[in-house]
Amino acid sequence: MIFGELPLDKAEGAILAHSVKHDGGMFKKGRMLTADDIALLKAAGVAQVFAAKLGADDVPEDEAAAAVAKLVGAEGTTAQAPFTGRANLHAACHGLAIVDVDRVRALNRLHESLTLATVQPFAIVEEREMVATVKVIPFAVPRDVLAKALAIIGNEPLLRVAAFRDKCAGLVITRLPQTKPSIIAKSEEAMRERIGALGGTLAAVRVVDHEIAPVTAAIAEMRQLDFDPILVFGASAITDRGDVIPMAVTKAGGQVLHLGMPVDPGNLMMFGALGEVPVIGVPSCARSPKLNGFDWVLARVMAGVTVTPEDIMDMGAGGLLAEIPTRPSPREGKPKPQRAPRVAAVVLAAGQSSRMGTNKLLADVNGLPMIRRTVAAMRQAADLTVVVTGRDAGEIAGALDGLPVTLVHNAQYAEGLSTSLRAGIEALPPDTDVAVIALGDMPLVSPEAVRRLIAAYSPAEHRSVCVPVFKGERGNPVLWGRQHFEALKGMTGDKGARVLFEPLADEIVEVAMPDEAVLLDADTPEALEALRGR
Repeated sequence: MIFGELPLDKAEGAILAHSVKHDGGMFKKGRMLTADDIALLKAAGVAQVFAAKLGADDVPEDEAAAAVAKLVGAEGTTAQAPFTGRANLHAACHGLAIVDVDRVRALNRLHESLTLATVQPFAIVEEREMVATVKVIPFAVPRDVLAKALAIIGNEPLLRVAAFRDKCAGLVITRLPQTKPSIIAKSEEAMRERIGALGGTLAAVRVVDHEIAPVTAAIAEMRQLDFDPILVFGASAITDRGDVIPMAVTKAGGQVLHLGMPVDPGNLMMFGALGEVPVIGVPSCARSPKLNGFDWVLARVMAGVTVTPEDIMDMGAGGLLAEIPTRPSPREGKPKPQRAPRVAAVVLAAGQSSRMGTNKLLADVNGLPMIRRTVAAMRQAADLTVVVTGRDAGEIAGALDGLPVTLVHNAQYAEGLSTSLRAGIEALPPDTDVAVIALGDMPLVSPEAVRRLIAAYSPAEHRSVCVPVFKGERGNPVLWGRQHFEALKGMTGDKGARVLFEPLADEIVEVAMPDEAVLLDADTPEALEALRGR
């Protein structure tokens, strides 16, 4: 890769490292310069640009990031399309992140150009939460480095999310003569909350005397009722394998796999099994909502992840959980995790087709109505799809029969495009993060194009309006962040949302597309025939 100041005569195909102004505006960092771009720069008196020009042995950043992201995640993860050399992976379920730490380190030690960051091993993650990100540092990765990275991954991904299972747990609480009812109630409440937070149910609770025989009977009953896991919350801490709870597990036909753990709080936990069912002696610190070693073990059990004595012993590195001056107070909470945006596609299908003569959205495009092709593509990339109808609303609805979309009728469609924009935005659920505004007469736009727009979205980096571009020309659909919804609803007349581009110039990112589908609509019979031929 050649990187540095390039004279314009040698800059065609180079990627801008710094933004540069021209008479018509600005070319932003990351733009691949075309012959037309260079002509504009020359006309503006620009003699050279700071850019990168790739060689035959360089793999472009997005191609390299996509190749790694496609293989690095397994079950329970989804990979986002790459943008500026970054491809994020998100959790597809609520579960436990399982990370192959050694191979992640091996990949990151290959070369400075290619990086992989993951959440902490065994972190509890929510659906849609970011669990990993692949980032190419320069504009390309050497081809041999990428090959080595893919070889490290091979057929065994480095990351998966084990979904929490809907397990029914049983709880045995023991009591001594001096045990207060409030302690028993607190023990049950703490376990019910912990099990529920991990997707399970506390199905039964038995309160028995803190003696071997009644504890043995209660454990055996829980096993007979098929509860999994079985938790035993003792009135007295477990201090030896000969203590009440370990002995009760043994007499019930189980075994004590490990006593104690190198995690504080949580030292006095016991881990055993009755057949395939884990039996856990709960440490007294678990009456508190604060994190302790028992939580780490319980999370693995609820996700169906095997726990060995070695696993427990290895928890000592990072196992000092007691509050110390450098650890944030619980009141401060934890940072909000990054997550995949919730995406709505708003397909505008209310137009009058005045230049076509008939409703173009109902026209056949290679065996399907045009509007159905457009909506089907949007649905593949978005979480929900809203279709705004106007003229021929019944026929449009019929053309979409069987597709799970929300139909919104705009009775004021004759007053202009802005009324359809307003109707579509007002129909979105309150948790919608972004809206992809699509035109119903652009059936060639692919789901991959929409995914590229979604990948580019980053309000923290002032990329809240994402515009597709082919060879320097802006097209559709356009992605709008939630912060712009009020402005979209406030528009009037027969104007599209592009009138907002100028005041929002600092929020716009242009997203290069591999083909001209984002430019092709069907406003005339001739344009429709051209679409059919593609």
